Amino acid sequence: LDNRGILDTTLVVAMGEIGRTPKINGGAGRDHWEHCYTVLMAGGGIKENFVFGASDRHGAYPSRDPVTATDVVATIYHALGISAETQLRDNLDRPLALVPEGNPITGVFA
Repeated sequence: LDNRGILDTTLVVAMGEIGRTPKINGGAGRDHWEHCYTVLMAGGGIKENFVFGASDRHGAYPSRDPVTATDVVATIYHALGISAETQLRDNLDRPLALVPEGNPITGVFA
């Protein structure tokens, strides 16, 4: 995308729906863990070679700049030029928040 000159106008996001426990369980695996996980973003105005936030030494909990999943969603919308405060209407004309509780992580943008 960068070689083709379209990375600045393309947002690339790599993430899972949940993290994994920092400790191996009794079955030699890892369980679901929603407290700390990684999201990779590139292009679309995101700073290059930048890390936002940090985990504790065990990778169990955020130690700096914690964000929520809804903050990640709000950040994606922000990169696309869509306000997180946008409201949609259902078929009864009731307002529905696009991102009910999230705020864009503005510190990731160049």
